[in-house]
Amino acid sequence: MSVDQEKAGPRRQARGERRIAQLLEAAASVFCTTGYTASSTNAIAREAGVSPGTLYQFFPNKEAIAIELGDRLLHEMRAMYGEALAPVDPATPVEEAVGAVVDRFTAFNCRHPVFFALMHGPDIPGRLAEEHDALHANLLAGIEAVIAAFLPAAPAADITRTAHMCLGLYKAGLELILSHEGAEREAYVGELKNVLIRYLAPMITEARSSA
Repeated sequence: MSVDQEKAGPRRQARGERRIAQLLEAAASVFCTTGYTASSTNAIAREAGVSPGTLYQFFPNKEAIAIELGDRLLHEMRAMYGEALAPVDPATPVEEAVGAVVDRFTAFNCRHPVFFALMHGPDIPGRLAEEHDALHANLLAGIEAVIAAFLPAAPAADITRTAHMCLGLYKAGLELILSHEGAEREAYVGELKNVLIRYLAPMITEARSSA
């Protein structure tokens, strides 16, 4: 192999990575606009400004694009919630704890609205659904650990129920947050924090007073 050929290899690889990133960004836009089910590879190629033939050089179909996009987002999500749900000092004000978690989670979803569109749509590709279920279980475990730090004497069943309620409230609020922009979006973020704080504060206050 000549020196020029050796240099061309990494360049081709870098161009390929850039093209894949371009196609994934286009797919994210299309999935958010039309939903996964109604989208097509032709629409994704148009959004990316490439021919369908170019798209098929990298992905055989729409499902492969969604799986690659979902895998990347799930990886980033795992890293983010690992930080957001790190062990918390039980003396932390509930407003501070709730605010920190909500801010991180909403920032991720506002930065990647396609995550919600893909993971909560009616037709998630099979492998993504399985990975999302695993993420959901780990997420619940993380929320339970945070709540247990504030409610150390609460029965495990109560902690689990509270974690499920918190996650359910968050998902409901997130849908409203993502459907608004600017100041109105920020207002909904504030409302979501208020709901969670008012739900958790009485339990935490009672636990601290009886400790």
